[in-house]
Amino acid sequence: MTSRTVRIRKKLEEAFTPVRLEVTDDSARHAGHAGAAPEGETHFNVTIESEAFDGLSRVQIQRTIHMVLRDEFETGLHALSLKASVPPRQ
Repeated sequence: MTSRTVRIRKKLEEAFTPVRLEVTDDSARHAGHAGAAPEGETHFNVTIESEAFDGLSRVQIQRTIHMVLRDEFETGLHALSLKASVPPRQ
């Protein structure tokens, strides 16, 4: 079975072709909290920069990312900390 980290990375890469993407499983820091599972893979930090976000508000970007990851939320992803932006102009 593919790890949730790999699935999240693949889905975000396919949807947004980011120039920067960091996906970190932060579940260990949330052990014992609501939504945390003993096996982990419930809490993630994502930093993503993509031209696909150009012209979108912060709320629109977050909603779009959540839609792409909907299956993950339905199968155990509990929390996603997002830092999403358009790459800096050169």
